[in-house]
Amino acid sequence: MAALAATAMPATAQLGLPPIGLPPLGDVTDTISDTLEDTNAGIARASGKLLRIRDNRIANLLRNHADAVERDRNGDPARRGELFLLDADPDALAIAQQAGFVIRGAEQIDGLDIGLVRLSVPSSLSLADAEKTLQALLPDATISADNLHFPASGSNASPPLAMLTSSTASIRSAVGMIDGAPGNHVRPSAMRGFAQGAPYPSNHGSAIVSLLEHAGVKDIRVADVYGNDPAGGNALAIAQALGWLTKGGAKVISISLVGPRNALLERAVASVQREGVIVVAAVGNDGPAAPPAYPASYDSVLAVTAVDGRNRALIEAGKARHLDYAAPGAGLRVRNAEGERTRVRGTSFAVPLVAARVAAYPGDRSQIITQLDKEAIDLGKKGTDDTYGRGLLCGDCRP
Repeated sequence: MAALAATAMPATAQLGLPPIGLPPLGDVTDTISDTLEDTNAGIARASGKLLRIRDNRIANLLRNHADAVERDRNGDPARRGELFLLDADPDALAIAQQAGFVIRGAEQIDGLDIGLVRLSVPSSLSLADAEKTLQALLPDATISADNLHFPASGSNASPPLAMLTSSTASIRSAVGMIDGAPGNHVRPSAMRGFAQGAPYPSNHGSAIVSLLEHAGVKDIRVADVYGNDPAGGNALAIAQALGWLTKGGAKVISISLVGPRNALLERAVASVQREGVIVVAAVGNDGPAAPPAYPASYDSVLAVTAVDGRNRALIEAGKARHLDYAAPGAGLRVRNAEGERTRVRGTSFAVPLVAARVAAYPGDRSQIITQLDKEAIDLGKKGTDDTYGRGLLCGDCRP
């Protein structure tokens, strides 16, 4: 299997499959040019293949983990049988209980100004139907499924390589990372698990840490939202991770994961942004015809795409509702969970390079963005565009 993340991305790794956000590039980019400057017909064929791959992986996940995962009302995968009611008042809870929903517990997410009640859905209803029913009963309530998010990675692009080295200056600002855990050869400044069996070493998490280190980050704090949980990468775990990292002083948070829009996670992202934290996220690898990727598409998140060694956009790169920057994301040299050296490809791997550049500058968000824009290299159409955003960052720091 080509996928870097196969070792410990539980929901899909247990299937023997790459994560959903991870197209097998040999099926697509070996047959056409890996640039968006290809013919319109070629791009359309590649986009169609990527969407079919994505749909097949979701179907496989649901079939093989039907006891833990099902579709929400939008058709997106989520933890089975559970909904969140945000900012619930006693009257709303009473209405929910009368309709057969069972209160599993209430919690305040540590580090965030967010409270929620966890509800078990009636056994007679699917998650999708339960979500529709509860929203009809409580039209003004904020209701959220516990949607799953998947690594926005790509593939192993070559056999193992020489150890990566970095000539970049040391960056001592704390950078948080939400992903799987790195292998035991890595010692982050802090690490905590937010899923069953976490922290648990993963190839994907190891690669992201490798790239943060290469880009000069010294203080790396890891939140493992996967562990060995079949429903790992869920919205609640990511929200809890955001709270922990923010409370611990992370200035920047790198998220190389993609999923659907989710009310709980959207509120969590906004909460950490109010604390001055800058969130950097990947646009994913399901192709330009895929739905907008989240959390990259949430307001004020820095959405990152990837380019190859000739600064051409990766054809498998997904889309966000906005795009900020591009960074290298093909042929990058990293270590996997076993400490082996290998090459990777995908928008996941552009994110830590951008996060490192964000952490290199002092000041508030607007001041940092001003500095990033000054160093960004304009690619494609002159000025901001939908393929490269406001330009290429970290083009000279490819490992």
